[in-house]
Amino acid sequence: MFNSVLLRKLRQNPLVLSEGGREESNPNHPNKLIRTFSNLQSFYAVKSYRRSQATSSAKAIRKLTQQYATYDDFKLRQCFELAIKSLIINKDMTPQLNIAQACVGEAIYRTFGFYPHDVQYLGARVLLSGQLAEMQTGEGKTVVAAIAATIAAASGAAVHVLSTNEYLATRDCEEMTPLFDFFSISSGSISSEMEIEERQKQYALQICYVSASELVFDVLKDELNITNGETRVKASLNKFIHNILSNSDQHIVPALHFCIVDEADSVLIDEASTPLIISQESESIMEKLVLRWALDEARKLIESKDFIVDLVNNDIELLKNFERNISLPPESVRPMWHTKAWQKLILKKALNALHLFHLDEHYIIAEEKIVIVDEATGRPMPDRSWEQGLHQLIELKEGLDISNTRQTIAQITFQRFFKRYILLAGLTGTAAEVSREMWNVYELKVCIIPPNRKNLRKKMSTNCHLTQDDKWKSVADEAVKVAKNGQPVLIGTRSVESSEKVLDFINKNNNNEGLTIHLLNARQNEQEADIVARAGLSKTITIATNMAGRGTDIKLDETAKNSGGLHVILTEHHDSKRIDRQLIGRSARQGNQGSYQEIVCFNDTLLFAHKNIWQIIGSNIYLPILRTYLYSRAMKTAQNRAQQRQYEIRMNTLKQDRTRQKQIGFIGKLK
Repeated sequence: MFNSVLLRKLRQNPLVLSEGGREESNPNHPNKLIRTFSNLQSFYAVKSYRRSQATSSAKAIRKLTQQYATYDDFKLRQCFELAIKSLIINKDMTPQLNIAQACVGEAIYRTFGFYPHDVQYLGARVLLSGQLAEMQTGEGKTVVAAIAATIAAASGAAVHVLSTNEYLATRDCEEMTPLFDFFSISSGSISSEMEIEERQKQYALQICYVSASELVFDVLKDELNITNGETRVKASLNKFIHNILSNSDQHIVPALHFCIVDEADSVLIDEASTPLIISQESESIMEKLVLRWALDEARKLIESKDFIVDLVNNDIELLKNFERNISLPPESVRPMWHTKAWQKLILKKALNALHLFHLDEHYIIAEEKIVIVDEATGRPMPDRSWEQGLHQLIELKEGLDISNTRQTIAQITFQRFFKRYILLAGLTGTAAEVSREMWNVYELKVCIIPPNRKNLRKKMSTNCHLTQDDKWKSVADEAVKVAKNGQPVLIGTRSVESSEKVLDFINKNNNNEGLTIHLLNARQNEQEADIVARAGLSKTITIATNMAGRGTDIKLDETAKNSGGLHVILTEHHDSKRIDRQLIGRSARQGNQGSYQEIVCFNDTLLFAHKNIWQIIGSNIYLPILRTYLYSRAMKTAQNRAQQRQYEIRMNTLKQDRTRQKQIGFIGKLK
């Protein structure tokens, strides 16, 4: 149901943050009965809609659209404005919301040449209710977000539409601007190159498209008085003590009213494992001599004899008497490094750099610098660095110049930041698996919206191998065979190294005449849109790292459609089932044909890290049918363990952030 109360609240609070009024809601209800009821609600945090419900819900809208087709542009805008005014005043919202959506639907037809589908109208209504809409890939989530943003912005709310990266934010804004212009609604987007003055102008517009990290960093910059020399904390104190109003016009982000998060599970779940940090260069206690000593000594230590690698918890455990092979650090370093406790700390960091962080998996080298690769999306993150000397140790490991260490000066978690919005909503293709966490952390109910057309995706039989080389050869052979039959092929891998290995196998062991082969990983990030846009052409093979959150539609040509549609090959399962679904969901979009196949191995990264009885037995079975069955059991167990571990990490991150907030009142706090 449409949330009329919150819409009126948005209207009544035009600049919530400028006067420093709003903090996130208290996550711990003082009343035990309320807390217990909230926990019970989390078990029913998913609502599934049938296609008939979407059709019934949109019936009145389509009828109104037929009427508005006879209106000229001026009369259509008048009708829309009257509907918005009635939404703010009246209690019975459904008729007026139908009118508003019908006006937007007719405007979409006049600007883009198509009418929204019934499920898109339903998705927009879910967003305006402050809920999360799960819509399959290819169902037009960009249009759904635009419908909701148009209605909310017209009511007087400041609307932020969040994407996983800058490119998608700019693309979606440019694509939807004609619709916003039709109703004289101002819109813009944020890019990383923008100066503060330009950012202020963009955020002041009614609708702003921005990546999640850019938005959070801009809010943290406001806290650090980067623009007007006055933090929100200082402004609040001046107002309380001297009755002096702050110069709020100079804040970068003036308000947090209504937020629509695209690829919500990627932003609100996957990126929530670590806080967002603003740091500055500073002198570190970890001197370069100490770092070099630690790395040299760590290379002398022997696994299982001096230390144990814990892949499940991504940690190193030092064993007793590991010091017997360790020489003393240089005499010139600080006295603290001559104590056993500090030596153990830096040696453990060095072992982490050597054994837990790998080139072309966790990071790449670009322009003689270490660039972290986002595990969830496969994209490079050039502005990120590891803390507490780890980044410098990895630079030493790869033979690069050591960069200056950085000191954290402000930080906040996504979990705490997004609860500051008056109305939060989201869109994604995969959210059902994390519905309880969405409710418990963000109070977002997941609404599963059916596809506009019946899904025609075909699942091919799983092909499970005992060795990695056999797997990659099978992947290459299958991709070439399918592509030569006219289908485009998308091969999904977990790491840069794996994607390049697949390419080598395809080039070495197959006749590729007549085929077009593309590689998309962190090294080709700038060509992402162009590569993915051509991935739907017949006889094209695209090898890509994680497709979660890429957001670019793979459009099929006629030959590809007639040949069976896009064929997806999953070569390795991820820690989260959602990311696997994101990859598989690339095929058979919008009622097209499509297929997918899993070609996997018992030595894949996830199974190796989370070994279980099914994996041990299966890796010694030569009967293909039985081996495939055991693999599915082993993978289910491993993914459950991995997802539980990631959940614990996110909850610990949130807990630490709340504790830090209480201890240091100015960290990330909008006062």
